[in-house]
Amino acid sequence: MEPESSKRLTSAMSLMGIGWYVVVCIVGGIGGGVLLDGWLDTKPLLTLVGLFLGLAIAAYGGYQALMRVIGTTPTNPKGPDQD
Repeated sequence: MEPESSKRLTSAMSLMGIGWYVVVCIVGGIGGGVLLDGWLDTKPLLTLVGLFLGLAIAAYGGYQALMRVIGTTPTNPKGPDQD
């Protein structure tokens, strides 16, 4: 069994990873949209599409990762320490 401080550190690092995932998804979507807008001369259409696509991917992936950190699953809705 892990010490409590080790569990907290692992959870904190996982949450930081989720934060970076969200940032990369949103910035990547915007950046890709800006590049495509410049290439196809469709400003600001593809930038907005990239923004919303990045937000959607970040929300879905962030939720999935957060549920793993919290430890809740459909088969164990109360968390990792509950039966």
